Amino acid sequence: MADPRAENALRDAQSTLDELEGRWTAARDYLKIDASRERHAELSILVEAPNLWDDQDHARDVTTELGRLGNDLELFDGLGRDLEDCRVLAEFSREAIATGEPDWSLLDELSASVERLEQALNALEVQSLFSGPYDENDAIAELHAGAGGTDAQDWAEMMLRMYSRWAERRGFGVEIDEVTEGQEAGILSATFVVKGRFAYGWLSAERGVHRLVRISPFDSQARRQTSFASIDITPMLADDASEVDIDEKELRVDTYRSSGAGGQHVNKTDSAIRITHLPSGIVVSCQNERSQHQNRARAMQILEAKLAERARAQRQAQMDALSGDRGDNAWGSQIRSYVQAPYQLVKDHRTEYETGNVEAVLDGDLDGFMEAELRRQRSRS
Repeated sequence: MADPRAENALRDAQSTLDELEGRWTAARDYLKIDASRERHAELSILVEAPNLWDDQDHARDVTTELGRLGNDLELFDGLGRDLEDCRVLAEFSREAIATGEPDWSLLDELSASVERLEQALNALEVQSLFSGPYDENDAIAELHAGAGGTDAQDWAEMMLRMYSRWAERRGFGVEIDEVTEGQEAGILSATFVVKGRFAYGWLSAERGVHRLVRISPFDSQARRQTSFASIDITPMLADDASEVDIDEKELRVDTYRSSGAGGQHVNKTDSAIRITHLPSGIVVSCQNERSQHQNRARAMQILEAKLAERARAQRQAQMDALSGDRGDNAWGSQIRSYVQAPYQLVKDHRTEYETGNVEAVLDGDLDGFMEAELRRQRSRS
């Protein structure tokens, strides 16, 4: 006689498995897997050409695209293999149940495999949210302390750590180009680059004003303080993909001595660079490279990216999807609130996504917030 508990466990796993297979099949279309296979085959032929590296820029583009397509196809095909493995486990479990002696270790393995498969498929589906022309690019991030005095400057530094930890969790690189220290604590501003595939796509969901509510560590009377800091995100352009021409005559270049952490060269030479684009008023700085020449090159790269974004915004008649509406760095304009007192809660005001684990969020657990906002943006497009 069949064990009803085992039958129910198998039925639940089978139902979830059927749903996952449908989602995997649907992913073939929206991820354009068949087209990716054709392109991968074309590129595989190109990389075998003996003269490929005669044009090094072209060769790097080819090999980079080939690697990314290969990773995407391997991920998709790997999920297909995992689906088949789960089907086999389900069949073995069904046969054992039919004998009247269910194999619970097999059912447990099936349940765990289905759960892992669901998590992997969720991650694959997130990739479909990155459909913008710059979503795969590295990201330039700028943090600015807002209203709240010393607490806001401390909050800006906390946000710098939060995004650095988030990047580490995803295996992204972080390069801090400029930090302006606060008067008493924290930072007034920081510019950093997050390097990794889809870095801009992910971080574009974070653009805006962030509010922190806590008992101020700088208040002798331990009163609750509300402070603000903002983050702006710009896609990093490829070295050969500049969308703007910059006239050197329109630039004011200032050199100054680096400050803060940054290695043995800091505070010894006037190697830091500040570039002002006079027509637009855009100012960029870089101080953490090892020479004035390197700092200037990085600052120019960031300036090009910011001018390109500005040009794109001017071409759009409606609200710019890249730069968005950041609002004032103060009350009424925040996209998210981080409350540590009198209760524990992080809530995004655009999506209503929230969690009570504030410390985890401040330690870089941001994927849920980012994904919720990306899905909201997709639903409106």
